[in-house]
Amino acid sequence: MTPAEAESWFDSLAPATEEDMLGEWQGEDVPTGHKMDGMLAASSWTGKRFTDAESVFPLIHNVPFWGERALNPRFMPLWLIMNLPARNALLKVSFPLLAPLFFTTKPRARLRTIRFRGRDHAAMIYDDKPINDVFAKIDDTSVLGWMDFKGMSPPYFFQLTR
Repeated sequence: MTPAEAESWFDSLAPATEEDMLGEWQGEDVPTGHKMDGMLAASSWTGKRFTDAESVFPLIHNVPFWGERALNPRFMPLWLIMNLPARNALLKVSFPLLAPLFFTTKPRARLRTIRFRGRDHAAMIYDDKPINDVFAKIDDTSVLGWMDFKGMSPPYFFQLTR
């Protein structure tokens, strides 16, 4: 799908509430041709964990050799990673070696309701990055996420499923 089609799909869905988002979620790309397509899968990303409004783990990865771990996005050079040649292949090889530098046991985001595109949506707000992940309900077990990253255009889309 194109970015415009993904935006239209997002706008057609009901906004998710904070209560809708609590719990564990498995994640995957919604391919739109974005530079980030495939990047999270290449880094063994599995999803997000919303313990409560103040305790969100935005990056849960099943890291080869290490198992399931929460990662701290604070020091991850996202713009650099997005623009690496052969990025996804490089991530598959290097990520298991570099991931321990980013392990965390602390939540690294919060859950809030924000006004986005004229409606109130649940949003995950990163503690240390200019990123809000905004959510709309696909159904009772799935949401569409719109990564609202300051300076990034077009947006990146992903889906979370319980």
